Order: sequence, then C-alpha cells, then structure tokens
Amino acid sequence: MKYIAFFSGGKDSTAMLLKCLEYQIYLDEVIWVDVGLEYPEMYEHIERLKKLAEENNIKFTILEPEHSFRYYLGEYVKKRGKNKGKKGYGWPDFQVRWCTLNLKRDVLKKYYKKVLKEHYEAVEFIGIAFDEQERINNNDERHKEYLLVHFDMTEKDALEYCYDNGYDWGGLYEKLGRVSCYLCPLSRLGELKYTFWNYPELWLEMRMLDDMSYRDFRSDYTLAELEHKFIQEFYEEIWGQKQLQLAI
Repeated sequence: MKYIAFFSGGKDSTAMLLKCLEYQIYLDEVIWVDVGLEYPEMYEHIERLKKLAEENNIKFTILEPEHSFRYYLGEYVKKRGKNKGKKGYGWPDFQVRWCTLNLKRDVLKKYYKKVLKEHYEAVEFIGIAFDEQERINNNDERHKEYLLVHFDMTEKDALEYCYDNGYDWGGLYEKLGRVSCYLCPLSRLGELKYTFWNYPELWLEMRMLDDMSYRDFRSDYTLAELEHKFIQEFYEEIWGQKQLQLAI
C-alpha cells in the first residue's frame, strides 16, 4: 500500500495536508503538478508546504508536463479531425479546457500508471470540501479518501483553518475568489483586473501569448479590450473622486 495526497496548492488541499499532520494520518507522498503559471505567492506557499512535508518524512514530488502552455496554445499541430494540420488549441474556455487535461490530468495519469500502479496499491487523499461533494465520483474504482468531508469542513472552514495555522498565500485569497493560474480566461473580471494592476510582467506574458492564439481571450472581451476597460474604470474612479471633492 502507498498513501498519496494529490495536492493543488489551494486552500482545500492545504487544509487536507495540515489535517493529516495534525491527526498523524500516515502519508508516503504528496504530489503537485507545476504547470508554470502560478502567482509568485503560490510558489512561495508551495515551498513552505514542501519543507513542512519533508520535515515530517513525507516525500514531496513535483511533476511537470512534457510541453508548456505556450506549446499547446499556439505550436501544437493537430493530427486528426477537421482541424488536422492546424496549429494550437487557442485560449481555453468553458467547453474546451485543454489546459487542465494536457497540463495536469494527463501528467498525473501517466505518473500514476507508470510509478504507482505498477508497484503499489494506492490510497489517494483528495482535497474536496464538505460543501462541494458533487465533485466526488462515486463510480471511481480507485481507493480515495476525502478527509475534509469526514471532518465536515467547508471551503470557508478550510481557508480559516489554513489562516489559523499561518498559511495565507501572501494575501491572495483576500484579492481573488480562486487562486488558480494567473492567465485563466475563466477568471472573474475582478481577478483579471487585479492581475493587470499588480503583476504587469505576467500581463505582458499574457499579451505575448495572445498573439499566438487564433481565438480571443474571452467571448466577451479580448485582452486589449480588457486593458482599455480597466484603465477607463481607473480614470472614471479618479475623476469621480475629484468631482466629489470639488463639490464639497
């Protein structure tokens, strides 16, 4: 038997790992996939958790996809179907989330098949909160443990538990609803706005990637239109405040 924790780095998987340590639940290994698209604060958080795991004699494995987001976005040549020969998937959207499949699930599946399944029977710890049990696949034959469900720990509970233990992601959860890849087109407008104003180097990378995509960043806005929107809102806010001061 091998006891594995699949780790995303977010509040739920972090709470799960901390609960394992608090209750001395045995783990052999923690597995995290680095797609290279996290906020700087997330990488700092991962380093802290990696150190914590290793201090408790738990192996912390960092996997990386064979190809980058850039490759799949604009360089990969499609080998079949009506778009055979066409380059790149373009920006992902709600219906075509190729990034999750190619950069995360396939990487984990390959590791599970070649390293774990061939040599061990694995028990997998998954960070799903009590209030999101609809995500649990009851037809999956693999042995999975949902520790937060056992503890009746909701997403809100998980975040507060992490805060209580000194893990705050540098304040990311206070600014973002989801702490995911910084260039995700599925992010809320407020989250994209936060990235635009606070991480200009990351936004520049997004603009460079945008030139490689045959699809717009979103169905409602291109990246250029988002920039215009955010800047316009900024000046409207400043002008509104100035007008208010003059009125007073």
